[in-house]
Amino acid sequence: MMIWIAFALLTALAALSVLVPMARARKETVSPAANDAEVYRAQLHEVERDLERGLIDAEQAEGARTEIARRLIAAGRAGSSQESGEAKGETSLRFARLAAIAMLPLAAVGLYLELGSPDIPDQPLAARIAAADANTDINLLVAQVERHLAENPQDGRGWEVLAPVYMRLGRTTDAVNAYRSAIRLLGSDARRETDFGEALTIANQGLVSAEARVAFEKAVAADPKAAKPRFFLAIALGQEGKTQEAIAAWQALLADAEGNEPWVEVALSELKKIGGEPPAAASAPGPSVEDVEAAGAMSDEERAQMIGEMVARLDERLARDGGSAEEWMRLIRAYQVLGEKDKTAASVKRAAAALRDDPAASEALRSLAQEIGVPL
Repeated sequence: MMIWIAFALLTALAALSVLVPMARARKETVSPAANDAEVYRAQLHEVERDLERGLIDAEQAEGARTEIARRLIAAGRAGSSQESGEAKGETSLRFARLAAIAMLPLAAVGLYLELGSPDIPDQPLAARIAAADANTDINLLVAQVERHLAENPQDGRGWEVLAPVYMRLGRTTDAVNAYRSAIRLLGSDARRETDFGEALTIANQGLVSAEARVAFEKAVAADPKAAKPRFFLAIALGQEGKTQEAIAAWQALLADAEGNEPWVEVALSELKKIGGEPPAAASAPGPSVEDVEAAGAMSDEERAQMIGEMVARLDERLARDGGSAEEWMRLIRAYQVLGEKDKTAASVKRAAAALRDDPAASEALRSLAQEIGVPL
């Protein structure tokens, strides 16, 4: 609806740009005939005054009156002809005004229907960003959204869409401001507070600041089972030197985990660093009784061959179908245990490419690579 109101206003302005100069009052001008008539009338008065003062006699006055009257009649006839021409000009001007009022809107609508695309639906901000492909310059798209938000700073949804894009581009300070605006305009919830706290932490070089901690605490208050804010709160406790509280936080978080979450490896590593023991629920499922009995009956070579085949099948499946962060990390650890340094390093690089769109999984992979001494 707003677009049609804008079109109407633009059409009105275009019409006015033509009509105003045409309708502007023309300067009052005195025609030559009217000017002559005034002069002749003044001469008649002058003759009467000269007669009263005795400067001329009655016969001279009568002759002068006759000549002036003849000229005055001639001037009147010339004035009538000029007024007739002006009336015709006014009629033409009125016709031109009506034509402008009628034709400008019709011409504008015709051009829009011919050259425009009135049948194309609106493209919301989120849809435009989601549709960006490899051939789209994300920086140009971000610049367009920034211009939109500069003109519409109360668009909370726009800030919420832009914030994770800033994170993807490494513009963490801008992301912090965008998340802050989104929360101010759209309200607080677990996801927004968690993302805000994470942006603050990354912008602060991994240190959980007081403001970030408040955001994570709000997120946990809104969703007590949310893993991500609890993860960062456990890190914050360790950074503050509250070892026992940090151990309890990590153990509680791991106890609620299913075991295949991408952050579990990092949580176990952090817990180990501060001297804590993982809860039983966090232990990875081991082989079945049948697997153990079968392996026990094998020779060392057969056992190594069985393990190698299992790892090869996992590698093949991940290469073909992809997998979770936990499966990639299992493959990396398996190659490490087997002493396959080249395959370990290659698996780390493949996992990094496969998990690049998952910040939590990427962070877990980075921690694992650092632990086993593989550059990433």
